Amino acid sequence: MEPIRLTNLLANDQLLYFTSSSLTQDDRWLIYISDRTGHPNLFALDQVTGEERMLTQNGQGYLKSYVYFDGSERKGLGKASVSLHDPSGTVYFIQDEDICAVDLIGNLRILAKVPAGQVTAFTHVSLDGRRLVVPTTDARALDYNRLIKGRPDYDIDARVQQENLVSTLHVYDTQSGVEILSERVPRAWITHVQFCPTDPDIILYNHEWPADCGIRRIWLFNARTRAHTRMRLEGAGRSKADWVCHEVWAANGDELIYHGGFSGGAYFVGKVNRDGSNRVELAFPPEYRKYGHFNISPSGLLVCDGYYQPEDEALQAGDRNEWQGGAWISLQQVDWERGVIRWIPVCRHGSTWENQDCHPHPIFNHAGNEVFFTSNKEGRRAIYKVRIAG
Repeated sequence: MEPIRLTNLLANDQLLYFTSSSLTQDDRWLIYISDRTGHPNLFALDQVTGEERMLTQNGQGYLKSYVYFDGSERKGLGKASVSLHDPSGTVYFIQDEDICAVDLIGNLRILAKVPAGQVTAFTHVSLDGRRLVVPTTDARALDYNRLIKGRPDYDIDARVQQENLVSTLHVYDTQSGVEILSERVPRAWITHVQFCPTDPDIILYNHEWPADCGIRRIWLFNARTRAHTRMRLEGAGRSKADWVCHEVWAANGDELIYHGGFSGGAYFVGKVNRDGSNRVELAFPPEYRKYGHFNISPSGLLVCDGYYQPEDEALQAGDRNEWQGGAWISLQQVDWERGVIRWIPVCRHGSTWENQDCHPHPIFNHAGNEVFFTSNKEGRRAIYKVRIAG
């Protein structure tokens, strides 16, 4: 299928991070980030009428946070902070020191302040729209002298471990702005958080970039019992451990999907129940080594922006770097019980993967018949959608 470009290439546009949908529940409004004003701002596109609305008025660049290490301290739009409540169309984000909400008309509310001495990352709003979780980490974690290829010139996780830095899960009431929970997690750099879609007392979170590969990556926090559960034991030692990343909830709220690589072996996609039972990890063909992200539809269909490797595009000798992202959007029909994956190529996304904003980060629409993604294949970043059969 040939993808349809939705934005005009007059600026750089991108989807929200894939742990949040960028589409309202009726699939009518597309929420995205654009730098068309010279600074990143939030926009909404009506896919029926073509109307575009500017939802924020940021003129201060972007905030220093996870992924955006070169941003300004406590100033600018938190590009990694945006999450959408699909049913209401309310968008949550961080601007400067403020935790904010804006609706599709542009009505803005300030809920709370980011605590002093903290840096932030991706946020998430519960499906019922009543809670917002904002992860923060002691600012010392990102206190660098210089950047190398966009990243601090030291091992961030190692600093977090050695200096006993703390991350905190802040949960706010989305109406009153009152902080209803503050859970400290010592020696952790938390960057990804997601409420369980069926139980807002359960929060999926991560330890980012562990120095020992994938160890400590996937965790669940139960706000009722205050229990923290590590969801996968990856092994011990940098040379021995598997690695895993990009954990997401299935719509049923009972299962987690993630992907990674076995130690010294194939890459894989995995599924596990939130109680730790029924873990299944399915290896890819050995030539599927083009790093990507997975997302899941309400019906359980997977989509990926990497890994898939057509036979006529075989890797060249020495081209074995998993961080070189793939060029295809593909679907995966997975029979978890039989251990079978059917790979279905959909279209080329053609993104260069040159930075975080160019990652395709594909998502399904709510109807499950379209996939949306970001690509800079035409020079500037733009948002595309492609129809999928069935």
